[in-house]
Amino acid sequence: MVTHVSARFELTGWEETPYLEADDGTRLVRATMGRTFTGGLDGEGAVEYLMAFRADGEAAYVGLERFDGTVDGRAGTFVLQHVGRFEGGAAAGAVTVVPGSGSGELEGLAGDGSFAAEGGPAGTVELDVELG
Repeated sequence: MVTHVSARFELTGWEETPYLEADDGTRLVRATMGRTFTGGLDGEGAVEYLMAFRADGEAAYVGLERFDGTVDGRAGTFVLQHVGRFEGGAAAGAVTVVPGSGSGELEGLAGDGSFAAEGGPAGTVELDVELG
């Protein structure tokens, strides 16, 4: 049975390290951040992003996030795969639960959804999940 969960998140840390900076203003960076979730997801996330910035400051990125907490009241951990863009001061994209990454009461968790952050240190996540 598919369950829809919604949550808000707040950034708890951000560290960005460039690993390639070109003369044309483009750059590749690694970003590490922490997040706190409340709502249908309640817990902590740790994210690693690889980001490709254009000269105008907009970017595309991919990442992996380990979540530790509860999903719809069930406790455990799992990993989300992120694919997104940063445009016009806002970040948005898609997330997918990495198959086989669930533990505890979240073992067998599957699903996907979206995230959005409108130019600040907070945002939302919407997931449709099967709780195994």
